[in-house]
Amino acid sequence: MNLLECLVGLALSLVLIAPLIKNSGEFIAKQIQHEKSQSLTAEADRALELIGRAIRMAGYQNANSAIASVRKNSSSNNYIQIQKNSGYRGSDSLMVKHGISSGLDFDCIGNTLSKERTKNNLAQQGFLVDRQASAPKGARVNGGSLVCRSLDRHGRLQNTTLMNGIHYLSFEVLPTSAGKAFRVILEMTDGASIHQKFERTFTARNLL
Repeated sequence: MNLLECLVGLALSLVLIAPLIKNSGEFIAKQIQHEKSQSLTAEADRALELIGRAIRMAGYQNANSAIASVRKNSSSNNYIQIQKNSGYRGSDSLMVKHGISSGLDFDCIGNTLSKERTKNNLAQQGFLVDRQASAPKGARVNGGSLVCRSLDRHGRLQNTTLMNGIHYLSFEVLPTSAGKAFRVILEMTDGASIHQKFERTFTARNLL
């Protein structure tokens, strides 16, 4: 076999193999995108579960609490507050206050709630979206960071980053609910081609 025959054989091989290589590359790219999408969906589910749990707890008071009777004369605004356009890309922020039960309760970062983690006998849980503090300057980031605001063992507010990839977060009081139901919209992104929107409605069971 001479050199010309070798070159012809190599060219024919490339013609046959090139489509396979292209298809394999496209398949791998789609698989990576699918895995990213699944990861963002899982993160969104986790975030919404934490937010929903906090909303459901808003205004709760243990029946044996010394301030339980005060709640009856207090506005629901004392227990759940929304600040519009206060965060990353105009995202809203949420702050919830509630008492602690006789059982085992946790805040939004998994700390067991106790009297030490309260202020005026109320636990506090908040959610906001901020810029990614750890992102290198000038680097492309995959959205902002979802931050949990809770009380430490000394009753002081602390901020803890829960996850990245948050494009936008909003809270809307449903008009027919007398302030008891809230629509939460969460948009996730990988900073490139994936952008997903999630929407849930949660009811604050303890607000009048």
